[in-house]
Amino acid sequence: MSLKTLDNALEILKFFTDETPAWGVRELAKELNVSHSIVHRVLATYEKHGFLAQNQVTKKYVLGIKFWEYGQLVQKRLKLIDAIRPIMHRLCEDTGESVILTILEGIEAVDIEIVESPQKVKYELTVGNRAPLYVGASSKVLMAYLPEEKRAEVIEQGLSPYTDNTIVDPNKLIVDLDNIKKQGWCYSRGEYFEDTFGISIPLFNKDREIVASLSIAGPSYRMPEEKVQEALHMLEKRGKEIQNYLSQIEVHQLFQ
Repeated sequence: MSLKTLDNALEILKFFTDETPAWGVRELAKELNVSHSIVHRVLATYEKHGFLAQNQVTKKYVLGIKFWEYGQLVQKRLKLIDAIRPIMHRLCEDTGESVILTILEGIEAVDIEIVESPQKVKYELTVGNRAPLYVGASSKVLMAYLPEEKRAEVIEQGLSPYTDNTIVDPNKLIVDLDNIKKQGWCYSRGEYFEDTFGISIPLFNKDREIVASLSIAGPSYRMPEEKVQEALHMLEKRGKEIQNYLSQIEVHQLFQ
């Protein structure tokens, strides 16, 4: 199928609205100024795959069960974020630091929800920020739980330094990732941005596949090493609450 054919097929779906939920082949072809045989083939293909259904009396097409199924997935994702957000706010209150929910997308880390610290000096990011998996706590804790071939794929893309503390030696990085996986959490200082810290824990789906990380982050001076364990305890406590939601869902990419 060419991109133009796909564009035309998707354009047809835009005509199924609250005002006009049902369409016959000829009336839709007239509206689109397209041959009715072309419209019929497209509608029949959609029907075959469950995206449209044909009323056997009127012969008109309406949206099918597949859209309802996908709608349920979207609704579940939105409800999931709504459930997680209050927990992130409580973690922010616990620690006084910014809280970040990061997902694994391919071989990148994407921040999809952020609760900023109320303090004047704080770690600031924007939703949608992307980072490589080898740098910073929220990313490295994701990479640590990837299969070896996925780790290798990240390394083959190249390891560029963001700061003097970024690990760019592949062997050192692998050792670091193995240690992160063994202990079950990650602590980093100044790897992605200078003078910042991050503490992160992994989050899994029902199949125990890594899908996300939960992190706290802020200026390094507020998190000396002697305070890390206390902060980690608060992070793990809230992380368990979030994990309870994720463990009930049987999809591989929970937030996409």
